Amino acid sequence: MISVRRARPADAAGIGAVHVSTWRSAYAGVLPDDYLANLSVARQTSYYDRSIRIGLGVHVAVYADPESSAGSRVIGFSTARRIRGAAVAEGEVETLYVLDDWKEYGLGRQLLRASGQHLAAMGCKSAFAWVLRDNPSTFFYERLGGKRVATSITRVGGSDLAQTAYAWDPIDRLINETV
Repeated sequence: MISVRRARPADAAGIGAVHVSTWRSAYAGVLPDDYLANLSVARQTSYYDRSIRIGLGVHVAVYADPESSAGSRVIGFSTARRIRGAAVAEGEVETLYVLDDWKEYGLGRQLLRASGQHLAAMGCKSAFAWVLRDNPSTFFYERLGGKRVATSITRVGGSDLAQTAYAWDPIDRLINETV
């Protein structure tokens, strides 16, 4: 059984593991190999534990095997926050990652929608997500109604990378497109 819900502190280790695994997969050949090899599950776990505890909009997709007593495991996550100051929208979906083996189940869509609902509940009237230009999943944001509204360069792992902002304005476009 798969469910999408608000993250709890106990989910932080699973989120950290998904973060590292998905970055190594999605950004192989995009980010330097040594940067990807040095990603730390422990460091990411600590970051997401703090994020959950301070109330950042962290959502998880979890899988619970009904025939196993192992409990559930995190297979995807998203984070969202209100933006202060000048930006292309009022709220940002900062991260959205699903393990490779769980893609094509609609989890990205569900996580994106959960982030949009979280931002709308905070009073955000619009939302956006920065996506690396070379991310193999850029089509996903366009298919779900995201409009290209800005480009910039970001520095990750010592490399300058092009990125594109996809926006949903009004935010209802995000929430309704991902149903």
